[in-house]
Amino acid sequence: MMLLEPNDLLEKLEFDKVVELLKASCYGVLGKEAFDELPFETERAVIVRKLEEVVEYKMTIEESDPFPISAYEPIFEEMKMLAVVDFVLPEEGLQKINQILRNAMRIFQFFDYSRQEVYPRMYSIVRPITFESSLVDAIEAVIDEEGNIKPNASPALAKISRTIGGKQKELDRVFRQIINQYRPKGWLTDNVESFRNGRRVLSVPAEHKRKIRGIIHDESTTGKTAFIEPEAVIEINNDIFDLVTERKKEIYRILKELSATLRPFIPALEVYQQLLATFDVIQAKGHLAVQMRGNQPRVLNKPHLGIEMGYHPLLYLKNKALGRETVPFDLKLFGANRILILSGPNAGGKSVTMKSVGLMQLMLQAGMLIPVDEISEMGIYQEIFADIGDQQSLEDDLSTYSSRLRNMRIFLEKATDQSLILIDEFGSGTDPKIGGSIAEAILHELNNRNVNGVITTHYSNLKIYAFKTKGLLNGSMLFDKEELAPTYHLKVGRPGSSYAFEIAQKSGLSKKVLNYARHRSGKNEKAVDQLLVELQSERKELEDTLIKLKDREKQLDKLVQNYEMLHKDLEYRRKKVKLDAKEQALQMASRDNKDLERLIRELKEEKNLEKAKQQAAKIREERKQLVEQVDELREAIYYQPEVKPSKEGPLTVGDFVKMRMGGATGEIESISKKSAVVKMGMMRMTVPIRDLQHANEPLEVKSKRSVKTEVLDNAAKFESKIDIRGMRLEEAYQVIEEFMDRALMANASNLQIVHGKGNGVLRKAVKMKLREYPSVMNITHPEAKQGGDGVTIVEME
Repeated sequence: MMLLEPNDLLEKLEFDKVVELLKASCYGVLGKEAFDELPFETERAVIVRKLEEVVEYKMTIEESDPFPISAYEPIFEEMKMLAVVDFVLPEEGLQKINQILRNAMRIFQFFDYSRQEVYPRMYSIVRPITFESSLVDAIEAVIDEEGNIKPNASPALAKISRTIGGKQKELDRVFRQIINQYRPKGWLTDNVESFRNGRRVLSVPAEHKRKIRGIIHDESTTGKTAFIEPEAVIEINNDIFDLVTERKKEIYRILKELSATLRPFIPALEVYQQLLATFDVIQAKGHLAVQMRGNQPRVLNKPHLGIEMGYHPLLYLKNKALGRETVPFDLKLFGANRILILSGPNAGGKSVTMKSVGLMQLMLQAGMLIPVDEISEMGIYQEIFADIGDQQSLEDDLSTYSSRLRNMRIFLEKATDQSLILIDEFGSGTDPKIGGSIAEAILHELNNRNVNGVITTHYSNLKIYAFKTKGLLNGSMLFDKEELAPTYHLKVGRPGSSYAFEIAQKSGLSKKVLNYARHRSGKNEKAVDQLLVELQSERKELEDTLIKLKDREKQLDKLVQNYEMLHKDLEYRRKKVKLDAKEQALQMASRDNKDLERLIRELKEEKNLEKAKQQAAKIREERKQLVEQVDELREAIYYQPEVKPSKEGPLTVGDFVKMRMGGATGEIESISKKSAVVKMGMMRMTVPIRDLQHANEPLEVKSKRSVKTEVLDNAAKFESKIDIRGMRLEEAYQVIEEFMDRALMANASNLQIVHGKGNGVLRKAVKMKLREYPSVMNITHPEAKQGGDGVTIVEME
């Protein structure tokens, strides 16, 4: 168990207020009582399990998947009485047991197969338990929702109930006749009738009581009214009385039988009650977590403080209710640093930050989510010590400072490297010089014991000691010097000024008083405080400058990237134009072959063989140079990889590749000499190895059918129009990719993709996919009569 010192530590850190909030969310007494004895765990596995249970319950709230738990009452007394042989539980006790059973039944029903996977931690609580649904059936066959015995709880009771109902009707009929007979005669009072001794009677004025035959059951206190049971209904009332007696006997028999049925299941009832209390605690923690934006940090199995975007839980809830913003803080002790010396102005948030650390640590080790970012890292402590607020003890006749020194003695006796120590206004309460020296000595000893903690102070000697000593780290609450107001922002890594003179000046003290105070404060104190003020001001200026420089650096990076892209695009287009010209010249040279051959034949016929050879050699050289130029340009344009793939070197079976001229990524299935069979989506293609390059693995590669074809076959069979209406996005992406790959191989220039109008999802998907192909020049839509926005026209280079 965790050691807590002093005894009022939970109240000092306001953990008791968190407990009250949790109790308010409980459905029953058992949940509330559990929070009175809430354990602080020190085993990581137990803490993580409890946190994950609350995370899952929080998920049921956020996902609108309500957990079925409602009000219940404890049944300890009922189970104790039920354990006595032949004891008969009354209806009220049975109704309490039924509340527990119905809650437990709904919980078991909640964890169907799908929820068992979604909420595994909560399900693990239920999994080892078997629910006896027959108990609910047995109770609800006898007791209704209000806790009353059902009229048909047994055949005999149903018969008695019907007979009583019939007699009641007969009694009503006879009474109406008697009333109609005596009222006109004035023999009845205004109230007409009443009940006495469980019998229905007439209300008769005293002067007329001898006129009505029957039994006088009672008289009014004044003696002016007599209550008479008419002779005509005496027998009917007797029958009803006898039937009611029989009904009581039958109910007793039924309850005795039901109690005997429940008696063997007392252990199960105890388990169900504990199950309900367990989930009552979890749901209370879950609702509080939602209110304060609680999260599960990463829990380390050692002392550690690594809070990111943390809030004081109670302050956050208070400000939230008032519509105010709460300033978060980051507190990360890294490396060898274990103790934070926190300084800054009064009312700047030092104490709140320090208390936040302690309160969140208590909540965490009690299995509660805390208001921090999920990337936070929190450790586990075996002991927590705190010295906060006024420690004056009238009972022990101790002053505040004496009481604080007693706490320090206890801390030094019991603190270890597994302890978290929280001290507010360290060293205060006595002469500043002496108090500062004693505080430094205590801090030195605590540091030697490798304790962990957060300590707030105004003493400059402690700030300097922290600056020079390994294991200690300064921190400060920032202050707006211009507005003379705290910002409540924590800055770890440097001490802070108390800004006493600045605040005093704002409060209206005269310059004369302040100058005298500055003079009397001493050179060292004044120099240190002034240095801290200047350091904070310079730090603020440097941070602002750094932010501006980072923004400019980002803008410059974007400009460089844009320039490189534009330059690359320009170079590509320039080479492409040159390649087109060379290819056209090569085609023209091919068309001129016949004229050249004819010229060579004429030269041969003229016996001018030498001239013919020279002419032929010249033509071959020109063609050779032209072919080389075309190859070089193609190499520069198509065979330079744009993105460095995850794998380099020779292509092998299983490698992911793509065509150098663009297109989708595929996987090599086989390689033979200079070609490879590549699977791309739903197609297989035989492609020259020279036209392939390494590519990164795609997100998903599926294959449903195999098509092996050559480029010429694709060109002959290619259809320039596809229809993807009604397809899912994933299926549409795959079909568009295959269509574009076939279009590239077929050298198609004008394509149509029919996707329909609908809500525009497929149209957007088409445009997004087409951006992956650099050869797409233009994307448009036809006129409305030709399909409008429901058709996308693609023009390619």
